[in-house]
Amino acid sequence: MTSVPQKTIKAAITAVGGFVPDDILTNFDLEKMVDTSDEWIMSRTGIKERRILKDPSKGTSFLAIEAARDVLSKTDTAPEEIDMLILATITPDMKVAATAAKVATDIGAINAFAFDLQAACSGFLYSMSLAAAKIESGHCNKVLVVGADKMSSIVDYSDRTTCIIFGDGAGAVLMEVSSNSYGWEDDFFRSSGVGQDYLHVKAGGSLFPTSSYTLAKGWESIYQDGKTVFKYAVSEMAAATQKVLERNKLDPEMVDYVIAHQANKRILDATQTRANLNKKKFLTNIEHYGNTTAATLPLLMRDFENQFKIGDKLLFTAFGGGFTWGSALYTWAY
Repeated sequence: MTSVPQKTIKAAITAVGGFVPDDILTNFDLEKMVDTSDEWIMSRTGIKERRILKDPSKGTSFLAIEAARDVLSKTDTAPEEIDMLILATITPDMKVAATAAKVATDIGAINAFAFDLQAACSGFLYSMSLAAAKIESGHCNKVLVVGADKMSSIVDYSDRTTCIIFGDGAGAVLMEVSSNSYGWEDDFFRSSGVGQDYLHVKAGGSLFPTSSYTLAKGWESIYQDGKTVFKYAVSEMAAATQKVLERNKLDPEMVDYVIAHQANKRILDATQTRANLNKKKFLTNIEHYGNTTAATLPLLMRDFENQFKIGDKLLFTAFGGGFTWGSALYTWAY
């Protein structure tokens, strides 16, 4: 297998930030809403609580703006210096109008071109890859990548199979030209339309426009066939991570940290075993946030940022509806 060619310009993460709402929905709260228990939820998902944005006047843009401002506050970067802003989300404020455009305007990134990217739980990883490519091409110097979802807006809180999983939150990174030899190394992505039947929000698109019928059917809420998603997620994330490691001639023990999408603790454990990765290197915070979809990877980096050292090898992996999935290799640069 051919190795990855060296890059003359390398893209690096230079700041990490995030935001989660104040309101907490615990497993004990859910016990009062649906037929479930803290023990049942913890044993199957590893989730103890999740954050919920309760204010009905605030959408995903609010979460994204707070995360973006957190990143900018940690650097000397003026908003006007941002060349591009990518917002990974499956819960935009509204259809047609790009939520990313509002985020860019509200934070003062008046020189950035901004767009939404929808790849479900893989969205943030896809977005970082695009940002890295733009920087490596020389077309952009500073790119703000945001992952944000108000999952509570599409969750049916009478459905115990999904309401226990998801939470609201946002995370963001600033990516720019690396000042050293470290940064984005390689990535491997794939997708398959077979996933459309197993993880979706059925109504609201062009195939099933919102109507009294779709509302009565509950098609405006997220649906998941857990067993099928589990099977695909484990096999494909493991295969993608192995592909990246082989292509870069890395032994699994050379990976310092695994930054995996926080979907479900059992999925994380099974992926670790199948990919032959050290369990101690898998970082997790799903216990406190649940699955925040596009926000899980940046929130994970934010929470463990102080542990990372220059030169650490980070292996990213994610799997989302569609299906979409992939892995990426990154060398921490600060």
